Amino acid sequence: MPEAGEPSATPVNQESRFARLLPRTLLWQTFFLIALLLTLALATWSQIFSHFGEPARARSLAQMVASVVNLTRAALINAEVERRTELLIELAALEGMRIYPAEPSDELEPLPDTRGMQLLTDEVRRQLGTHTRFASRWKALDGFWVSFRLDPDDEQDFWLMLPPERLEQTGALEWLVWGGGALLAALIGAYMIVSRIGVPLRNLARSARVVGSGRTPPHLPESGPLEIATVARAFNQMAGDLARTDADRALILAGVSHDLRTPLARLRLGIEMSGAPDTDVRAMVTDVEEMDRIIGQFLDFGRGEPQEPLQLEDLAGLLADIAEPYRLRGIKVRLDTPPSLPVPVRVLPLRRAVRNLMDNAVRYAGEESPISLILSSRGDEALIEVADRGPGIPEADMDRMRHPFTRLETARSNTKGAGLGLAIVERIIASHEGRLELRARSGGGLRAIIHLPLEGPRRGRVLAAGSEAGRE
Repeated sequence: MPEAGEPSATPVNQESRFARLLPRTLLWQTFFLIALLLTLALATWSQIFSHFGEPARARSLAQMVASVVNLTRAALINAEVERRTELLIELAALEGMRIYPAEPSDELEPLPDTRGMQLLTDEVRRQLGTHTRFASRWKALDGFWVSFRLDPDDEQDFWLMLPPERLEQTGALEWLVWGGGALLAALIGAYMIVSRIGVPLRNLARSARVVGSGRTPPHLPESGPLEIATVARAFNQMAGDLARTDADRALILAGVSHDLRTPLARLRLGIEMSGAPDTDVRAMVTDVEEMDRIIGQFLDFGRGEPQEPLQLEDLAGLLADIAEPYRLRGIKVRLDTPPSLPVPVRVLPLRRAVRNLMDNAVRYAGEESPISLILSSRGDEALIEVADRGPGIPEADMDRMRHPFTRLETARSNTKGAGLGLAIVERIIASHEGRLELRARSGGGLRAIIHLPLEGPRRGRVLAAGSEAGRE
């Protein structure tokens, strides 16, 4: 039970459950609204027709009731006394009508208090007289009971029962069928109209996702309604401009790579041959290597999403190849992998992503600190984990560190870089429709976990970003 003054979450939960039941797409939202409007319109017209048609129907039924009563009265008056019993039996057998004398002790139930029944009884009284009474049950017999007198001056009333089906509205089923058919035809037409808007919008959304991933989308058809055609034409023009801009960017990056790295190579060679003290030479060479690495990161980030096709690769062997150069440099790498784990991946970009994480671990934890490189599978995902014993990243800053040109000076000081390493990894893993998870390591350090789908990327679906327990 919630404490006093504590708000209850029940309305919020009910609202969220109701929101999940509503359609999400424009097509079905519009179709649902049109269907609701058509249904309300049909129900409204049915009520209008019933409201204005009831008086005429009441007059027709009242005329029938009055005629039956008058004919029955005439038959009883004109029939011989000894044959009246036979007449009553024939009326009950052939017409379903029953006639009984009224008594003060009769147990009666009134008719339903509806507008149509009120119109009917008022009209019958107008034709038969104000003394006419009505009932829906006389003693234990259900029906439409109406009283009459053989002579207006008599005090003795008789009850005449008409079968209820004689007063029921005929053709109700036909009206329902025709109304349902008209509603169905209107809904089919509404769906066809709405789909003419929904299909181009879905194509536009699909192409926009392609543009967002850094690829050139297919040309959208510039046909259909004027507004849709105008949007498609503008999108095609935008996609073409972006493609040309991307080509220019690739050309500029290629020139930057050549124009900057060539002088850096000459500068490094000159430093090594300068005869300066070894300490100064190592410091300057380290700076040159850091500049070259930063240029490489800019180039990697500027290339956009990897275009390499997927191919089935044994991740255990791939990680062993990546770990070997670090071991040759004297860095302690603890490799923990199953014998084999084939996964469809883009090999070169994935190798670059894992090496970026390894370089970050070496840079921040130091070459003397061991690094764990772990491969495992869980559910429908393959997990690649790089764990170090560096200063780590505060929980509040982990999402921010995924953004380009972001560095955390307070957590990992005395380091260099452009802040693109994690952004490059994030982009590469996103191209696999996977995700990068950053976690604090028990005992200090950082765990970077790459989640990859075992069956490769699924079109139009990104795996949910939920944290899962992993190895410490």
